[in-house]
Amino acid sequence: MTMMNSIPCMIMRGGTSRGPFLRMRDLPDSQEEQTEILLNLMGSGHALQIDGIGGGDPLTSKVAIVERSSNPEADVDYLFAQVDVLKRRVDFSPNCGNMLSAVGPYAIETGLVEPQEGVTVVRVRNLNTQRLIECHVPTPGRQVAYEGDTRISGVPGSSAGIQLSFLDIVGTKTGALLPTGRAIDTIDGIEVTCLDAATPIMMVSAADLGLDGRESPVELDDHPTMLKRLELIRREAGHRMGLGDVSQSVLPKPVVLSAPFSDTATLCTRYFVPHRCHKSIAVTGAIAVATAVSVPGTVANRIATGAEKLAAAGRLSQVRLEHPSGFIDLDVEHRNENACDIARVSLIRTARKIMSGTIFYSLPAMSGGDILTSTVI
Repeated sequence: MTMMNSIPCMIMRGGTSRGPFLRMRDLPDSQEEQTEILLNLMGSGHALQIDGIGGGDPLTSKVAIVERSSNPEADVDYLFAQVDVLKRRVDFSPNCGNMLSAVGPYAIETGLVEPQEGVTVVRVRNLNTQRLIECHVPTPGRQVAYEGDTRISGVPGSSAGIQLSFLDIVGTKTGALLPTGRAIDTIDGIEVTCLDAATPIMMVSAADLGLDGRESPVELDDHPTMLKRLELIRREAGHRMGLGDVSQSVLPKPVVLSAPFSDTATLCTRYFVPHRCHKSIAVTGAIAVATAVSVPGTVANRIATGAEKLAAAGRLSQVRLEHPSGFIDLDVEHRNENACDIARVSLIRTARKIMSGTIFYSLPAMSGGDILTSTVI
């Protein structure tokens, strides 16, 4: 028997992602039950997610779960869920900085945080990583402002800018910036950097994969030999990073790097999620790459432009990454002039409220163990 159920929901765009925002209090405590609800409200198991609100793409098959925080250093808690489009699987292990862009506005809109005049700082504890992020939300007249002149690559038009400052980003999943203890590992004959800052990633040179780095996401997604090799390297990298068997996890994320094609950029990136190429780049992935630029010996450090600045200062505080949709700019604040000790990384995103109301979903009988849940680690 199938029952129709409902839950309060706000659909928001955060950065270059989009999805439903839910209150934790409106969901069951069991993560298995949460998984069943998310799969059904998104319509997973169908390429178009036709029976739900997912958009048939990893960037639009995401869920943000928010609640008032019990942590004295935070205002709200944020749990991110990556809902697989085709498989009956939800991964709670990664963070999503793009969806995070809308957490501050959502918290204010739902009364979890009282707005201030001008700008409201919302302190967010990300439950996926147990790290804090400061979200500076424009609130003129104590109302969230969505309209503005800030443009970000991958999103049409302009919106109000929201500054995100990620604190204590090193070792979010593994406890170390370089989880293998080295700046370079060799996997399947390719030099790889395994790094954990905001999210675990593995970086390789485009040239080592027979690429020039300017391929489009469509071209890369239609490159089965390269994708298969990249996945084999990713799984071995995950094992070496202490993440275990990552065949059912989206972490670590693969990043393919090359010298930038723009004179204004530091690096050119192709970021995978992990089996398809991102149409731009994830916020957390961008933070990890920007951090890696100043770490001696890493793939990012070797390829990055501005070698003279790096050689002179030992670090780069302003990083611009080129990606398929444009650019993303990051400010990296190093503590005590140490290239490997990051105080915070800040960037500007935008968000938009799309819909607020009630979402309905089917909840059939449990399907006998074919639902896969990757827990928060």
